[in-house]
Amino acid sequence: MTKEKIKDVLAKTMIAGFLITLFVIFSQGIFSSTITHEFKNPSFNGVATSAHYLTIDEQEVKRKQELAEKVQTALEEVQREIENSTLNKFLSNLQSRIFSNLSRDISDMLFDGENGGSGGTIDLEGNQISFSNDGTSITLTVIAEDGSITEIVIPIGVFGVCTADCGT
Repeated sequence: MTKEKIKDVLAKTMIAGFLITLFVIFSQGIFSSTITHEFKNPSFNGVATSAHYLTIDEQEVKRKQELAEKVQTALEEVQREIENSTLNKFLSNLQSRIFSNLSRDISDMLFDGENGGSGGTIDLEGNQISFSNDGTSITLTVIAEDGSITEIVIPIGVFGVCTADCGT
């Protein structure tokens, strides 16, 4: 071999040795592990899945509550509009006047010894109201729809209440 060829082989060998030495030095600091794929969405890999499901459930429940509240508010608004209509105001006023006259008539019948009579019965919306005047007291009995009985005894001549035969 010629000197040039030997120098060429020697240069190539030195470069190869240098590269192998660099490779050995730098490869000792490199550690490898297996490549594992993990999903970022907890629904796929199970990590923090329960927290994810709870968050979704909470959002669904909150949305349903908001919708229910909106519906309830709308229903209440419609109910208020119906109650405040002119027709309902008229009916309420008429009913109030009728009950006022009925109350006055009952009061007149109870405390007027000459024209009121000694007793009577009135049916009012399923409730039976009866009264009797025995000259010394007025007994007012109310039998409600559920069968409960309320009895009120009003003495005549006390508290300024008097009939014609009370005397002076």
